[in-house]
Amino acid sequence: MDKVQRMASEHGVVIFSKSTCCLCYAVTILFRDLGVDPYVHELDHDSDGKDMEKALMRMGCNTSVPAVFIGGKLVGSTNEVMSLHLKGSLIQLLKPYLSD
Repeated sequence: MDKVQRMASEHGVVIFSKSTCCLCYAVTILFRDLGVDPYVHELDHDSDGKDMEKALMRMGCNTSVPAVFIGGKLVGSTNEVMSLHLKGSLIQLLKPYLSD
């Protein structure tokens, strides 16, 4: 859990992902289309990936990936991100991290 929290606090926008996850890819592309370059951490390429997945589930993710953190806070998975986007709230959370 420490590694997850450290990464989430070191980067403004973090997506914990798996290289084979199409929803992870979709969320990453959404963020890039909105002007944010998220830090994407592929759990299946990390020797601690399984432990990190468990930590994400303990933190409240209903699915381990994608797990999105903005400003060090867990936003959630695809459902939460898309819900925020449809309400117009996601861009407000991302404003501090927009690329110039």
